[in-house]
Amino acid sequence: MAAALLLLLSISLLAATPSSSAAGDAMPVAEHRALTDILTSLLADQSWAELHPLPCSETPWPGVQCDTVNTDFLHVVSIHIGPDVISSPPCKSSAFLPPAALLHLPFLKSLSLFSCFLIPNSASLPPSIFTNSSSLQHLVLNSNPGLSGEIPSSVSTLQSLTVLSLSQNGFRGEIPPEIGRLTGLQQLDLSYNHLAGVIPEEISGLSSLAILDFSSNELEGNLPSSIGKLQSLQKIDISFNSLAGRVPHAFGELKRLALLDLSHNNITGPLPENLSGLKELEYLIMENNPLKTSVPSFVSSLKKLTVIGLSRCELFGPIPSSFGSLISLTALSLDRNRLNGSVPASLGSLPELGQLNLSQNQLAGEILFSVEFVKRLGRD
Repeated sequence: MAAALLLLLSISLLAATPSSSAAGDAMPVAEHRALTDILTSLLADQSWAELHPLPCSETPWPGVQCDTVNTDFLHVVSIHIGPDVISSPPCKSSAFLPPAALLHLPFLKSLSLFSCFLIPNSASLPPSIFTNSSSLQHLVLNSNPGLSGEIPSSVSTLQSLTVLSLSQNGFRGEIPPEIGRLTGLQQLDLSYNHLAGVIPEEISGLSSLAILDFSSNELEGNLPSSIGKLQSLQKIDISFNSLAGRVPHAFGELKRLALLDLSHNNITGPLPENLSGLKELEYLIMENNPLKTSVPSFVSSLKKLTVIGLSRCELFGPIPSSFGSLISLTALSLDRNRLNGSVPASLGSLPELGQLNLSQNQLAGEILFSVEFVKRLGRD
């Protein structure tokens, strides 16, 4: 899911030589030098800069974008390095980010590095690379297992940031509470790291946030009720952690939420009834949590649901026949619980249902599904 957050930048190369004197056709010498330092620090081919003296025109650097930014000079506005960039050399084993060089690119709006730091513990994020004078709007550092250490609290100085994606790296430590100062942030993806500790209450400051992904970390403690203040949230994925306690009542205020994935934690039930107010919810995934409750009755009121995942939740009691009213449902997983009673015949009338798993329960009685419905499930 984290893939939806990544920005694969187009390669529109506009800049000219730094020694050019024509107005609107020159890159400031300091920026050209900084760009050269960054590429030299990252890429394996050390002759790259010499072979490409005009980084934004006749000898372009794939993955680099330049623009005039309403000035008489061309400025570096985007750097994208990764295996998807055609004709670009790979990163070297000793790749690192030079803090001073980044500070000399004041118009840089997007920095994305994919699969650049591969050797364990070979790189970190120096706190000094983030300043309040930065123009960065997108910071995407993904699939870098060698990028370790802590996420610097100074990332909070990037006040123009709208996308922060640090997925599939080797970061450890806690989520810095200062991150809550990024009031313009729309996407926050810290998935697939080794982050520990609790989710900071200060996260409530991310008033523009639409996507929150902390999945596959080592987070613990309770879900902060302050998440309920993030009224723009459309996706929450905090699966595969060690969170405990109950889902806060405040989550019922997230009226735009389309995906809620809290699977593979230690969350207990019951789920708050006011989750019935999540009328835009399409994915409810809670599997592998000790909910120890009956199947939540409010679920049948969420008419946009397409996927329900409640496997291994220690659920008991009957399957509500009202689930037959969820006409958008494509997948229903209630396996490995302690459900009893009969299988509601109303499930067989769901027009879009293609996956149904009710195995390893205590269900009994006759299953009244049509032949056509069974064939649709792939069970002749």
